[in-house]
Amino acid sequence: MHVGLGYDIHPLGKGRKLILGGIDIPHTQGLVGHSDADALVHAVCDAMLGAMGEGDLGRHYPSSDPKFKNISSLVLLEEVSGLLAKKGYRLVNVDTVIIAQAPRLGPHLAAMGARMAEVLKVDRATVNVKVKSGEHLDAIGREEAIAAQAICLIETV
Repeated sequence: MHVGLGYDIHPLGKGRKLILGGIDIPHTQGLVGHSDADALVHAVCDAMLGAMGEGDLGRHYPSSDPKFKNISSLVLLEEVSGLLAKKGYRLVNVDTVIIAQAPRLGPHLAAMGARMAEVLKVDRATVNVKVKSGEHLDAIGREEAIAAQAICLIETV
C-alpha cells in the first residue's frame, strides 16, 4: 500500500467559471489558472501521483505547455487514473477537503464526489469531499483564493 498527499490553491478572478470537483458552481468569480483551475481535482491528481512516486501534476502537465491551456481537469484525472492502472495499482480511497470562504459549497459536495468517482471508475464511497471555511483569515478568508487538500491510499493489484 502507498499513501499520497496533494494540495493546490488558485486565486479567484472575474470572468472565469468556478469549477470544483468537475462541477460548475454558481459564483461571481472563478478560479484562475492555465487549465480550468479545478483546485480539488488538481489536489486529487497530485495525491495519486505522489502515491505512485510519479512527482506532481506540473511535471506531467506543465503550465508552460499550450496544449494544456483551458483543459478540463477531469481529463487530467482520467489520465492519472489510467497511469495508476497501467502501473498495477488500484485506488483504495481518496479523502479531500476544500478550503473556501465563499461560495457555500455544502450543497455541491455530493455531486463533486460522484463526478470524480465516475471519472475514476470507482464506487462513490471511495471518494470523500469535505469543506472548511477560511475563518476570514488570509487570502482564502478574504475570498481571494480557494485551496484543496487530498490524501489517497493505493494498493498493488
